[in-house]
Amino acid sequence: MKKSYAGALGAVCALLLATAGAVPAVAAQPSDSKAPVKAAPAQPAAKAVNFAGTVALSNCSGSVIRTPDSQPNDPALVLSNGHCLESGFPAAGEVITDQPSSRSFSLLNASGSKVATLRATKVSYATMTDTDISIYQLNTTYAQIQSSYGISALTLNDAHPTQGSAIKVVSGYWKRTYSCNVDGFVYRLKEGDWTWKDSVRYTSSCNTIGGTSGSPVIDTTTGKVVAVNNTGNEDGEQCTENNPCEVDENGNVTVRQGINYAEQTYIIVPCIGAGNKIDLSRAGCTLPKP
Repeated sequence: MKKSYAGALGAVCALLLATAGAVPAVAAQPSDSKAPVKAAPAQPAAKAVNFAGTVALSNCSGSVIRTPDSQPNDPALVLSNGHCLESGFPAAGEVITDQPSSRSFSLLNASGSKVATLRATKVSYATMTDTDISIYQLNTTYAQIQSSYGISALTLNDAHPTQGSAIKVVSGYWKRTYSCNVDGFVYRLKEGDWTWKDSVRYTSSCNTIGGTSGSPVIDTTTGKVVAVNNTGNEDGEQCTENNPCEVDENGNVTVRQGINYAEQTYIIVPCIGAGNKIDLSRAGCTLPKP
């Protein structure tokens, strides 16, 4: 869980990674050829991704989120990591629901400037078992946030992300964005006492740092949230805190030093019912239960 920020950092050094894309070779057509030249298929335009709707916590990042069925007058929700809870890390196997909270969040606009302080009424759901998420309910609605600050919530995608898709990790804490691709999916990601399922592995250019925990991972094609940033292997150790390891279906362990990970969020959508209420008994909800 190196992505939560604890202690002072003297300076943050950003490593700029330059990549050159290879262009596939195409055989030249003879000058007198009558064969039609096929145009390359059009690629979907990338959505503009900025800081609007992201939040900064005292120790982490997060975002105001909605499901495809959330309504304007529903109480708004904030998504972050389970390990970012003000009460500390949930134990392995622990699930927290409807815990009172008055935690505050700094709401950012598109350029990353703070425009408001939002406040929670409760932790609707949190766990570090199978996934690493916390969902706070606020004392304001989406409509009130939109009317007062002109900011819309980020929408959770209700489908599994795709390998190779372009993504951005948007940190409200650091007001910094990381761009990379989904490198693959991890059957089990183990770190210390915790195990997470079907985690997202980034390509190396998402070299996230402490404080980026809880950042929304946004698919740049749809503009929707597909995951929440949570950890990375710092020192090359195997399955220790701050050094998660990958475990496949056969129990084989792989360590990827310097590689970072996120937890998928489509699994949250079936668990949120009318009024943005977390209902773990809803059809299709697979989040761990207390």
